[in-house]
Amino acid sequence: MQDAHATHAVFNQVPELDGLDLFGVDPTLQRAVDAFGGGFGREALSAYGALAGGPLAAAGELANRHVPELRTHDRRGHRIDVVEYHPAYHELMRAAIAHGVHGLPWESPREGAHVVRAALELLHNQADSGTDCPVTMTFASIPTLRANPALAALWEPRVLSRRYDPRDLPADAKEGLTLGMAMTEKQGGTDVRANTTTARATGERDAGGEVALLTGHKWFCSAPMSDGFLVLAQWDGALSCFLMPRWRPDGTRNAISIQRLKDKLGNRSNASSEIELRDAFAWAVGPRGRGVATIIQMVALTRFDCMVGSTAIMRHAALHVLHHIRHRAVGGRRLVDQPLMRAVAADLALETEAALWLSMRVAAALDAREADPREALLVRLATALGKYWVCKRAPQHVNEAQECLGGLGYVEEHVLPRLCREAPVNSIWEGSGNVQCLDVLRAIAREPETLGVLRDELGRARGASRAYDRACDALPDVVAAAVADESRARVAAERMAVLLQAGLLLRHAEPAVADAFVDARLEPRSLAYGSLADDGAVASLLDTFALD
Repeated sequence: MQDAHATHAVFNQVPELDGLDLFGVDPTLQRAVDAFGGGFGREALSAYGALAGGPLAAAGELANRHVPELRTHDRRGHRIDVVEYHPAYHELMRAAIAHGVHGLPWESPREGAHVVRAALELLHNQADSGTDCPVTMTFASIPTLRANPALAALWEPRVLSRRYDPRDLPADAKEGLTLGMAMTEKQGGTDVRANTTTARATGERDAGGEVALLTGHKWFCSAPMSDGFLVLAQWDGALSCFLMPRWRPDGTRNAISIQRLKDKLGNRSNASSEIELRDAFAWAVGPRGRGVATIIQMVALTRFDCMVGSTAIMRHAALHVLHHIRHRAVGGRRLVDQPLMRAVAADLALETEAALWLSMRVAAALDAREADPREALLVRLATALGKYWVCKRAPQHVNEAQECLGGLGYVEEHVLPRLCREAPVNSIWEGSGNVQCLDVLRAIAREPETLGVLRDELGRARGASRAYDRACDALPDVVAAAVADESRARVAAERMAVLLQAGLLLRHAEPAVADAFVDARLEPRSLAYGSLADDGAVASLLDTFALD
């Protein structure tokens, strides 16, 4: 019987891209993991890739549709300051923690551990970026927490536990803990030295060390249901670092009031809040007056994760573009067979290739930095460069991906609108673009050897491309101009980042792909995506993901 409501047949639509092993369909990620010592993690990555491309992808959609809700009081009027999440949020958190995304390099330090963990994080971000915020803060907290060995001995085993425990209970009653941080204040923003939150010494010490009471207001505190927060406060006029638990050791709620949740553009599955502190219990972490130096270790690692997160967003957008153009036809020809679309889609894939190799190279440097001071210098420089450039590229990249899909890429039934809202966050949080560029200049000024480390890293690809060699030869003048005039810092940071990407591609990618990047990014004919000239490179890039 004919359907009385049918007016047309549905055809020329793209099949759903569901149930993928996001690691299995990504040969470049596999090569990068192997190249930088992470081959031992392939089985774990394949397992997580299947989760991220299947059930966690569905959970990510739900967790962003049903956003966190703040309950300041219970029905009897007691102050409780609880954020309630959709079950999908807890599913995402449970999976990430069970697979070590929050702590693999600390629980099993070995060559390639940071590489494997970065790959796991890249996969998780493709399912949901919001839950990566509490996961990455927990991961990044460990070096700072270790500045107080007694406190680390109490907290670290449960912070590194692979059991996710969302119960709102005192820390010593839980099987697993998560940590956040609260630095930003209304009057200061990035300028944390302008913080007015104060610490008052109590004269007490317990098993966690010296105790203080904090009073003030924090403008941004993400993941406010974390079990503890690393906080900056003025202690006798000197900015110092503290661990502030959600519950006091005596089993009572700490004096932390959640004032409101931020209504953010993206990152919707993750709650971000303003909090008020009124004599909130805290332990000192690190020396008095060395708050920035103590917490900067955590900040540096969250900045690295911003680069990985932006890489993941671009990678996922490119995946959907390459899938779409294989199945959609215009004018009787598939989009993948049309020259202009081929050039644009390939260029989007090329951007993600460069971002991926840079992210994984920095992960490898994190693995090697304890044994090799030069790798430590590279981490400092390349993290700032990647945080600046990779995160800067993501919003434009996702918008171009939306154009490739047309109207379909603009409606909420598709993942691209969520990626579009998500893309700007990594360039804003943990220090915006100017902050990163100034940090590049500080790294060069404080450690002059940094430029030698960069020169040697770029030198590994010397001789593979004349254009690359010319750009390397010109770099010292670009950097010198920025050192002399900080208004040129963005020019220098961009050039250093792109050269690092080009060198990595020349060493690790197919020659045609590497040459296409050098041609398109070092001596560009156009500032828009779609200027690739080598059709051999285009054909290779269109097969970036193993989709067939």
